[in-house]
Formats: sequence, C-alpha cells, structure tokens
Amino acid sequence: MRGLKASRCFFFLLLLAISLGASRAQPAPATSQTPPAASAIPPQTPPTPEQLGDSLVAHQRYQAAIAAYAKAPQMTAGLWNKMGIAYQLMFNPKDATRCYKESLQLDPENAQVLNNLGTVYASLKAFGQADRMYRKAIKLDPKSAIVLKNYGTNLLAEHKYNKGWEAYQQALAINPEIFADHNGPTVEDPSNVKERGAMNYYMAAGCARAGYTDCALQYLRMALDEGFTTRKKIETDSQFVSLRDNPAFKQLLAEQHN
Repeated sequence: MRGLKASRCFFFLLLLAISLGASRAQPAPATSQTPPAASAIPPQTPPTPEQLGDSLVAHQRYQAAIAAYAKAPQMTAGLWNKMGIAYQLMFNPKDATRCYKESLQLDPENAQVLNNLGTVYASLKAFGQADRMYRKAIKLDPKSAIVLKNYGTNLLAEHKYNKGWEAYQQALAINPEIFADHNGPTVEDPSNVKERGAMNYYMAAGCARAGYTDCALQYLRMALDEGFTTRKKIETDSQFVSLRDNPAFKQLLAEQHN
C-alpha cells in the first residue's frame, strides 16, 4: 500500500485578500448610480470524514481516525482498508482483520488489502494463512515489490530460505530500494532467534546488492550475533563481494576472531 506505512492528507485554506482602491468620482445621472459590488470570502468547505481520518492518522491519532472514518455516509472498500491499517498501527490484529475482510467483501481482488491482511496473519505467526494472502496478492499484482518482500520474509519464517531469498530477489529487481522503504504495514520480525538470523542475513544480501553498504553491515552484524552465519560463510558468499574492500566490513569480520 504501500507497504501498509498509512496515507497522509494535508488541508490548505486559501485566503483571498481583496483590496478596494478609491476611484475618482465621475458625474453621472442619479438614476444610473449602482452600489459597489460586495466582496465576500467564500465559506470554507469542511473536510469529509475520510479526509479528517487521513489527517488524524498522519498525526498518529489512530482511535480518533477510526471514529472519523466510521462517520462516512457510506463505507467503501477503501475506508475499511484505512480503518484496518489504523487498528493494525494500534496493535489490534483482531479488529484489523475484521476491517480488512470487510474491505475484501466489497473488493475481493484488491492486492493491497490482501497484502495488509497477510501482514496481520504473519504477525500472529499464522504463516500458512499469510502465504495464501500474499500469493493471491502477487497473482493480482506481480510487480508489487512490497508484497514480494513480505512474502519472502514469511517464507524465511517458515524456514524456506531458498524460496524466501528468491522472493527477495524478485522484489529487488522491481525496486532496488525496497529494503529502505517502510511505507505501509510490514511483517513483524519472527520471534525465533534462528528465524531472525536468517531474515537478517538475507536482508543483508539484499542491501548489498542494492548498494546500501551501511544497511548490509547492520543486518550482517545482527545475523552474526544471532548465530545464523559465520565469518567464513560471509567471506565466501559472492553476494557480499562488493563489500570486501570496505574497512567497516573488514572490521566486522575481524571482530569474529576475538
């Protein structure tokens, strides 16, 4: 939904200043005189419930945003999705799931909503259900980098490391900056140390391929700390060849001898 980071809406009020200049009096018959036209500022149009909700989400007032969305004269698939995102940002997966399902009832082929529902299932460790949502989303929108990234992370959590890395590679091919993009709901880190280590290792590989050296080093350090990988494995992995002359990379590997 992108990602589902939530959407931001800004309201601007255009103030019109009308200055009236004095004109020279001209002789004219009294019957032809007309009063000057009155100048008036048009009344401000109040925001719609959806616009108000978007603004509240942008200010992290999620409960108030949900209340605003609920006041819409008609609930649309988009409004249900936005309510689901707000609930998810409040760490309320039950109501987030309910809202996403309501959205899909109205628009069953919305890849963004399917992705968002998948992230809820993944956060609940219901990886099989998350897989189904991501696969449906990918079928509808095969060029969505964020869905492919989330799908890859979910596969890693299921210990399907090769398939997870393949999904990451597809995501990178579409958007080389996907690992630096935090828009929209994303998947929570797996709780198991080995799962986190695997995810961090492949995230490091993705960052290295995209040219984000600092990002790659950060994830490599976490993968090492979690015991998923070793100095020797990193040295021989061609995915990190671009880092081999980097002083910080050399220092990271040297620390593994201590």
